[in-house]
Amino acid sequence: MREEPHIPYEEQIRHAFEYIHHKHSGPLEIGIILGTGLGQLIHNIELVLEIPYEEIPFFPVSTVESHKGKLIIGKLSGKWVLAMQGRFHYYEGYSMKQVTFPVRVMKMLGIHQLFVSNAAGGLNPDYGIGELMIINDHIDLFPENPLRGKNLDQFGVRFPDMSEPYDLSLIQHAFSIAKNNGLHVHQGVYAAVQGPNLETKAEYKYLRTIGADAIGMSTIPEVIVARHMELPVFAISAITDLCSPGNIKKVRIDEVLAAAAIAEPGMSLIIRELVKRV
Repeated sequence: MREEPHIPYEEQIRHAFEYIHHKHSGPLEIGIILGTGLGQLIHNIELVLEIPYEEIPFFPVSTVESHKGKLIIGKLSGKWVLAMQGRFHYYEGYSMKQVTFPVRVMKMLGIHQLFVSNAAGGLNPDYGIGELMIINDHIDLFPENPLRGKNLDQFGVRFPDMSEPYDLSLIQHAFSIAKNNGLHVHQGVYAAVQGPNLETKAEYKYLRTIGADAIGMSTIPEVIVARHMELPVFAISAITDLCSPGNIKKVRIDEVLAAAAIAEPGMSLIIRELVKRV
């Protein structure tokens, strides 16, 4: 981890911004964060620039299998996009400010919407492996908040409202796209925990009881920071394992990746068409 406390966080953001901006000073419209096993969307982007994370000042580095660790700039459905091929997680040992660092940089580079994907466990008994869930709300169970500490006044207010973390118009567009293309898509609440271990049966029961439809270890920190900066957010989960009673079994990473591969074409289609509409 390349954390240098003696350099203020705002300065770290600025250094990363200037490095990327020097390589691409053109317009950027939409930021995209691709989750576990969901990187195939990259092949639909007309590639202009590819930057490994380790080259960007103060950028964290992906340590998780299937997260390639590259920043992609190009055109998708006629729009300029900035895509993260691999994200960062709290369980990797990063602070929440490091986990959400790229979202701050994306905002400085000019994006005005953020699309986020993840792989998640299905708590709702109506969900099946390889299906998609559009996130309409979330439950934050992380032990740290990315906004903790001094507020970055240049980005947003001290107490940002979170009554509508996911943009309703983007959700409506996504459902319209799914319907027009014959895709079966759920809508629900995503809960996130710190990980990296998966949950016990009692924890799955608890999570379902408090209102979660799916469970994961990411997304919410990025969404909180995006909303702090008033970026509209669209987020979607690929259901890669089942966590409802009678369906719980030991999970292997190869099975998660296989399930993500089933969900990925539908997810890519929705994101491509959504980018075209906005």
